[in-house]
Amino acid sequence: MSTLFDADLDRPPLATALDALQQVFGYESFRGEQQAIVQRLIDGGNALVLMPTGGGKSLCYQIPALVRPGTGVVISPLIALMQDQVDALQELGVRAAFLNSSQTPGVAREVEQAYLRGQLDLLYIAPERLLTPRCLELLARGRIALFAIDEAHCVSQWGHDFRPEYQQLDILAQRWPTVPRVALTATATEATRADIITCLSLQDSPQFIASFDRPNICYRIVEKHEVRRQLLNFIREEHGGDCGIVYALSRSRVEDTAEFLNRNGLTALPYHAGLPAPTRAEHQARFLREDGIIMVATIAFGMGVNKPDVRFVAHIDLPKSIEGYYQETGRAGRDSLPADAWLAYGLQDVVQQRRMIDASEGDALHQRRQVRQLDAMLALCEAVTCRRQQLLAYFGQTVEPCGNCDTCLEPPTTWDGTIAVQKLLSAIYRLWRERGQRFGGGHIIDILRGQMTDRVKQHDHQSLTVFGVGADLTTEAWRGILRQALALGLLTVDLEGYGTLALTPASRDVLKGERTLMLRPVAHETHAKSGRRSARSADLAAALPPDAQQRFERLRAWRAQVAKTHGVPAYVIFHDATLRDIALQQPQTLDALGTISGVGIRKREAYGPDVVACLMDSTNGQ
Repeated sequence: MSTLFDADLDRPPLATALDALQQVFGYESFRGEQQAIVQRLIDGGNALVLMPTGGGKSLCYQIPALVRPGTGVVISPLIALMQDQVDALQELGVRAAFLNSSQTPGVAREVEQAYLRGQLDLLYIAPERLLTPRCLELLARGRIALFAIDEAHCVSQWGHDFRPEYQQLDILAQRWPTVPRVALTATATEATRADIITCLSLQDSPQFIASFDRPNICYRIVEKHEVRRQLLNFIREEHGGDCGIVYALSRSRVEDTAEFLNRNGLTALPYHAGLPAPTRAEHQARFLREDGIIMVATIAFGMGVNKPDVRFVAHIDLPKSIEGYYQETGRAGRDSLPADAWLAYGLQDVVQQRRMIDASEGDALHQRRQVRQLDAMLALCEAVTCRRQQLLAYFGQTVEPCGNCDTCLEPPTTWDGTIAVQKLLSAIYRLWRERGQRFGGGHIIDILRGQMTDRVKQHDHQSLTVFGVGADLTTEAWRGILRQALALGLLTVDLEGYGTLALTPASRDVLKGERTLMLRPVAHETHAKSGRRSARSADLAAALPPDAQQRFERLRAWRAQVAKTHGVPAYVIFHDATLRDIALQQPQTLDALGTISGVGIRKREAYGPDVVACLMDSTNGQ
């Protein structure tokens, strides 16, 4: 593996962007607007780049850093991932390094000296470190090719990953006004983009906004019953042996879920901010380097994860916003092969999220913004049309029905739920109007169904005229109706009433019979498999012809050994997609190997002889 002290440390920059793309990264041509973005930065201009996870954002700043004189400085929010980012670049022959608190003073000094000598192409720094006077002075003494602000959505307090340090990064424009700056993110609404532009002084810079669509991801949302059992069944039936991420809301839920999965024969690791730093680092390293690991985590895990073969992302609690949900599900299928985004949610999730909003810091405006984000997430969960259409509409993008989400693959029937919702709203209204009382959803449903519970008797609610008017529907059906009423904005969870329900102004038209409501039926768990591409790793591999499959497995075994020797994740050596192409095309020479996407000059020279020998061994049946 390359080090900071290879013989080519003083090589000149590459002549053109296309040279860098082909020779270093092994790709024949740019995708989408990559070339325009790269040229903009090479020419010294600034830019804002919105590109989905797996869309090639990193190339947009890595290539200009190789072409322009000086070092590309990358501001990245997670120091835990810098090592892997740098390892991957060094495998390509790129002179990359990082500065963060995980290093010894001696190692940090070596990196600083390499930067000052002009011997680095890319230097990764966390925003907290960059903003220190010592680091700013260091950067001022060297030559900077560009600044890349990764995960730029962190600048916005309305985003899902706000980091106050990001709002201080306008210092880059002040101190280095002639050095090009590029802000990059995979997810940002119009409001978040406005914050990025303001805070990073990009007012006169072009915005490059690619499609937010990730067509290889199948979006699926199910009603929560026994969620751990539902999760286990989903993994066992559709993702046995696969790598995946499970997101949960609390630390205790993370640990309980990981323990449950382990007890049931899976390999699951917990990850949350309450674990010791060495434990988090160990779990992250295992996830990145081993096959079949399931990471159960809070949202503390995942930003910047480059692992390409994550076949599923599951949420067992309702995300706080569509932005967060999109960002987290985007960690699946970075290799562009089929992957699943699976979410289970229930009424209690809504109550819990509203309580968290009530307890959150911030003024009334901030809380109202959080409520609107939650309402949008609820609307996505209760959608009866294409989920991808609704998801992308949130980011201002219009698409046709996707054919790769549960509502497209198994379209839900709808029914006229107007009378049912009127009964629900009437029960809540009469409790408040006649008794001055508010209750949560469970008790309201007991009243509607005519259940003589102790609480009903205690409050004499059997005497209400609405008692028993909904006895024709099951408790499960009423929960579905209640969730949809919340999603439609007809009800709200009272922030001061311990999760009790209250009417909204929008409920008036329904109670007066002036609005018809078409609802989705009670959701039954489905697997939405019919007509969609399989996302199982085993099925993806089996899709190769038998002889190519044999070569692919031999290449994977070789790659695993090399990765272990180098101490890096296997995908840093070659992605599965590259190995699949090699197995199919069977290049017999180094020149032929160099024509395959993902094989640059450095990797061809370092691994080419072994790859060709591996193919010949497979052909000879060894």
